[in-house]
Amino acid sequence: MKFKHYIFSSLLLAFTACSDDTPGSPEPEPEQPGTSVEKLVTINAGRTYQTIAGFGASDCWTPSYVGKYWTGSRDKITELLFSSEIQAGSPKGIGLSMWRVNLGGGSAGQGDASGITDKSRRAESYLTDNLELDWTRCEGQRYFLNRAKELGCESIVLFSNTPPVQYTYNGKGFSNRGSVSNLKTEHYTDFAAYMTDVAEHYITEGYPVTHISPVNEPQYNWDGGQEGSGWTNDEVAALARELDQALTERNLTTDILLGESGDWEYLYKTKDDANRSNVLSAFFTPGTSSYVGNLSHVKDLICGHSYWTDGTWDGMRSVRRQVAQAAQKYNIDVWQSEWSMLGDNYSNTEFIGYDNATEMDIAFYMSKVIHNDLTVAGVSSWSYWTSMDVARWGHKNRFLLISLVPGGGIDDNNANIEQEGTFQPTATLWVLGNYSRFIRPGYQRINMTLTESLNFFGSAWIAPQKDKIVAVFTNMSNKNVRLSEIHEGWSNEATSITTYTTTSNKNLTETTISGGESVTLEAESVTTVVYNLK
Repeated sequence: MKFKHYIFSSLLLAFTACSDDTPGSPEPEPEQPGTSVEKLVTINAGRTYQTIAGFGASDCWTPSYVGKYWTGSRDKITELLFSSEIQAGSPKGIGLSMWRVNLGGGSAGQGDASGITDKSRRAESYLTDNLELDWTRCEGQRYFLNRAKELGCESIVLFSNTPPVQYTYNGKGFSNRGSVSNLKTEHYTDFAAYMTDVAEHYITEGYPVTHISPVNEPQYNWDGGQEGSGWTNDEVAALARELDQALTERNLTTDILLGESGDWEYLYKTKDDANRSNVLSAFFTPGTSSYVGNLSHVKDLICGHSYWTDGTWDGMRSVRRQVAQAAQKYNIDVWQSEWSMLGDNYSNTEFIGYDNATEMDIAFYMSKVIHNDLTVAGVSSWSYWTSMDVARWGHKNRFLLISLVPGGGIDDNNANIEQEGTFQPTATLWVLGNYSRFIRPGYQRINMTLTESLNFFGSAWIAPQKDKIVAVFTNMSNKNVRLSEIHEGWSNEATSITTYTTTSNKNLTETTISGGESVTLEAESVTTVVYNLK
């Protein structure tokens, strides 16, 4: 055990542990504006948990337009998403290590006949009407793919909301078949071959396509508004078997990512529709009709979405605790692949409400979700939903990291999205960066013990080479917090400490901590502390 600072007996007596093993309910703390408090935190590098695969976001849907038409802005926008470079004391971007790429169904080519009113929700496909592949399509998406690779993004996940319209029952990218798949029975092999074609094409060109996610949120019927289809567990399993065979025949190492459940609860219990829920049991119980655990490209991995189960601190922790228990039962790794602040089910006692919320308030709420997904559910990958969008209907930064204003103004149907305009990185971008820029693939979560509250929480991570420890703290209170630190299991003490702080007026601002000085977390901030070890 090594002590960074002197620990007084009064602090030890007052300390009530709340760690990864004993996550108890937080107690609200009385606050006096402008004061500073000291908090005890123990970081134990000898107790390890999950290893991070990546932090990401998706290219649904406006990157298709930005990459093609916004030629004066797109380089800077991609830097904000993918760059890990630190310039003049601040990161140029948030260093996303995972990029989710939409394999569209071809509704964009149908125009208004697609039945999807909002043109920005339509998506291109590489498949032509005569069932040939045209690699000149999806120009905007290809631009972002290329920039992700150039700037060091380590994992490309291809995901599909719908089969190509050429293979669906209604010839549309959305379904009118209710809870069952819109993919014609005779085209399961064709759809699997198409996804494999796209993966093979990009792998050949040097892109790190690590996973294909063939089905997205199968619990919903997706009968309009955007591309999508319902699927039963048996239908998903049938498609996974076809995709596994196609990947094997091409000698590709790309894995199949299953799940993408509409919320966490669909993974571990029967909910709404037995044929579309209790997904972990359905896919990983030998002998079931939907068992796919024996497929070579289906690793012990499932993913879900953090929507709808995040309304309160205690509620989100309860659900995520059950996710972790179910995953442990089946010995399955878990990814979180989509979240944005969707819905109106947020507690008035824990969230100020959308009308009164600032961008930073929304970013703070995201940090709560990230923290509980990482430390309670134990996910090894975390992705935001839309990397960028046009902010409409007073949504602020609820659904986006980068806010776009098209040159022709904001239209409810995004009719002006082809006209390059202005963009603005939001607080959600920078707070996500407190995690994504510094917790890199291969980093392992280590034990952190502190007194958590609704307004104060954190997690810690160690680099694969054991030469760096990263801690991320969220301090939503109106008081600065001075850390009194105990370090256990560290190979060496830090030779240097650097912090990166995000507030309503700071974007990952860098500060070097002088020797012997306590780490101080600003009031109303998210702060990453980087310890460089000897």
